[in-house]
This record gives sequence, C-alpha cells and structure tokens, in this order.
Amino acid sequence: MTGPKKLPAKWVCAAAAVFAVAALTAPTASAASTITNGGFESGTSGWTTYSPNGTQAASFNEYGGRSGNHRLSHWSSSAYQVETRQTLTGLADGRFTTRVWVRSGGGQVQSYVALRGCGGAEQRTHVPVSAGELWVQLAVTATVSGGQCTVVLFSNARAGNWTNFDDVQFASGQTSLPIRGGDVSTLKKAEDLGGVYRTASGQQQEALQILKANGMNLVRLKVWVNPADGYNDKAKVLAMARKVKAQGLQLMVDFHYSDTWADPGRQNKPAAWASYSFQRLTQAVYEHTYDVLNALKAQGTTADMVQVGNEINGGMLWPDGSTDNWDRLATLLKSGVSAVKAVSSSTRVILHVAKGTDTGAVRWWYDSAVARGVPFDVIGLSYYGYWHGTLGELQRTMFEAAPRYGKDILVVETAYPFTMDNADHEGNAFSDRSQLVPGYPATSEGQLANFRDVLSVVQAVPGGRGLGAVYWEPTWYAVPGNNWDPYNPSTGSGWDNQALFDWSGRALPAIAAFNR
Repeated sequence: MTGPKKLPAKWVCAAAAVFAVAALTAPTASAASTITNGGFESGTSGWTTYSPNGTQAASFNEYGGRSGNHRLSHWSSSAYQVETRQTLTGLADGRFTTRVWVRSGGGQVQSYVALRGCGGAEQRTHVPVSAGELWVQLAVTATVSGGQCTVVLFSNARAGNWTNFDDVQFASGQTSLPIRGGDVSTLKKAEDLGGVYRTASGQQQEALQILKANGMNLVRLKVWVNPADGYNDKAKVLAMARKVKAQGLQLMVDFHYSDTWADPGRQNKPAAWASYSFQRLTQAVYEHTYDVLNALKAQGTTADMVQVGNEINGGMLWPDGSTDNWDRLATLLKSGVSAVKAVSSSTRVILHVAKGTDTGAVRWWYDSAVARGVPFDVIGLSYYGYWHGTLGELQRTMFEAAPRYGKDILVVETAYPFTMDNADHEGNAFSDRSQLVPGYPATSEGQLANFRDVLSVVQAVPGGRGLGAVYWEPTWYAVPGNNWDPYNPSTGSGWDNQALFDWSGRALPAIAAFNR
C-alpha cells in the first residue's frame, strides 16, 4: 500500500486509525488563498476527506514523505472510493495551477488530481503508475472565476491498491500541452495499398480526419534520401504535407540523412553520399535539408518544426559524424540547422536523442552540443517504457534538461502495445511480455493509460517547458505490402500491436489521449 518500503502492519493500522479520525474532523482551508499543510507534516490539518461509500479511513497520513517525514496515502484492504480535498478562497480571477508529487502501485479504477469548483469544468490529471522510489510530479491548471477553487486528490480503487501524495502546491500560472502529435510516415503507403481507417464507432474516414477529431494537432513525417521503395522521399513527403496542412495540422519534418532507418544502432550514409569528402558531406546535408524544406515552403506547407537527425545518440552519417569526433558531428549539425533557418527563421529546430530516461547520457550529449555552439530550439527525446524505463526516470531527465539548457522539451517518439499478439507474418518490434512497464498491461486500456500518462509527466515540466509528445506510427496496422524493410517487399508490419488502430483499421481507445 505504501510503495516499495512498507511499514510494519501494526504501525500502518494504528496510523490509519488515528489519521482517519483527523481526516473526518479536519476543517477546510476556508479563509486561505494558499495551500495549508501541503506536505502533510501536520497530519491532515487543512484537508477534508469525503467518501461516497463510507471508506474515509482509506485516506490517512503516514511516515515516508517525499521531502519531509510524512505523506498522504490512499489504501485499504478492501475496495474503496475516497477523496482528500482542500478549498482555496479569496482568489483573483485567472489561471491557477496545482502541482502534486505522487506515487502509485496501479490497478485503480481511477486515481487522479483535480481542480474542481473553480468557475468552469473540472480539470483532471490521472496518477501514473510508479516504480522504485521515484515520485512523479503532476500539474493541473484551471481558470478561476468567483474567488475559489478546490484541490482534489481522488482514488476509486480495488482492494490493496495504493497511492501516495505529497508536497501539494497551488499558485497562479498555467501549464499546457501545445503538441499532441503522431508520426504517420507510413500512412501514404498504407492508403496507396488500400488500407482503410474507421472511427471507434466503425465509420470509415481518412486517418488524419479521425486523428484530428480526437485531438491530434501535429504530424511528424520522416525523410529518407533515396529510399528503396520510393516512400518517404521528397516527393512523397510533399504530397503528405499537403494533406496535413489541409487538415489544419502542424507539420514536423524528421531528417534521417540516410536511405533507410537511422537510429542509435545505425546511422548509414545515403548511397549517393558514400564517397563524399567531409567537406562535400557537410555541403550535402545543407543542400538536402534546404531542398526539401524550400519545396515544402513553395507549395504553402512550410514546416513548423524540423529534426536535424533522428535518434543521434551516437551521431549521424557514420563514421564521419560519429560522436567519437564531436567536432565533425557539430559541423554537420550546424550545416543542417543553417539550412532550416535559411528557409524559415520561425521553424523550430529539434535535436533528438533516444532513451530519454538516461539522464546522464542526455546531459553528456547536449553539453557536448552546446559546448561546440550547435544552435537548436527544442530538446527531443524518445521514450518507449518497455525499452527505456519508468515515467519517473523520464521526468527526472526532463526536469534537469529543460532548465539546464533553457529550452523547451518534447517527447518526439513514444508508443505502447494494446496486445502481444501478431497480426501478420512479420515479428513485432516489441514482443517480450516480461519487459512491459509494471502497471500498464498490453491491453487497449493499458495502451490508453500509458500514452495519457506520458503526456501528464511532460505537462509538469517546470516553466511551461514541456511541449507534449508524438505517438510513433499510430496508423501502421498490418496493411499487406506496407513493409517493415523497404529493401524487402515480403516483410510486413512490426508495429501492428502498437498502432492506435486495430487490425481492421478501427480506432482504439488510446486515440482519445490526444484530446486531454
């Protein structure tokens, strides 16, 4: 009930009994415009507990706080519904945000932090599942009118489920998620091969329409130089960009500087550039970047954001641009950035590395880039929980990186499976059930919760620096011929268990996470 380090049962029971009484009798902060006892060091003073089914005792104060000695816990040996709340009064009209540190073992029907009775609709952020000793901060913003607002810590839980809350803050200001995107680089090929997409109710529509209707506001498209199957080259990207902008969506362009996949394990030069000197290679980066982006601008679909390189933890255009020679990598990056800005000074440049949970590696990479004067606007991270770790570890990296470099931060790739089954003859990119993130099963509900919670931890990045997240390949279900390997047309989709559409092209529940 209390996370990784549980107190002896007799202490927990005693604490529950004592503090449940305190919770029932504690007054609300009826004359305060700031949180009273936000760290729960004074029991539950200032807080009120309510339960619709008489399980108030499931909310209690106990030892083991995040920053002090105590925390608030929700737990019971039987199913319970309980909320711990505090009303702030005497507030000026405007935007206010509550920040709360949380941990949870998962399994609840619902567990969330909310702002209620502030003059508009209730605003909520769900509590993510935690692991280890890491706490996660949540942030919820509401527009206050009428002078008051109530902070609510809520659990509708099954027997034995636990959530911890601590260090509650409430202050003027706001958080937002301006980017809720999807990488649909394989969509055009799927459509050309006859792939169809349907709403959750079964109505056939264009995939971009369905995604937009559910809250997606940005599309990411990768660019390869001379791909074997002709997809994701300049011409195909231009065609997709017209559809993207026609839907009123923002456009992010992701340069791989390769004829095929570029990622931490491979950064192969395009075949046409293989014999280039370093000077000519640097020029080619500029020319290719400028050519694609200028063509987009000329047709009225200027890119809003651009990645100069994809998951370049080890550099790009190996061996010339390897991190073994950071000075050369910096030269290549500067060439790409210069081309972006030459086409459109307002287009935001992203530098993108994988494994966003590795705080030390992220720090080393961006320190190296900054030390060599590589200009950029946004820190881009990949986060796949089953490969990279917990949401707490991701948030730790973001909380350090955003203020360290004074930059906004964006999760440019994330995804999660809705099943461990396979729709076609191609093996799934992720198939090891033992690596699933604890608390997030490979079900449609688990997929929804994971994507929703990624967005939640990004939203809490201080200073409004958390831009949002981009779901990787939500439309790549198993359309025959939409192959994983562009050099081998007999391959299938390795992503059919992580798309946001099922194997018939019908939207899954997780698509609703865009509209949070």
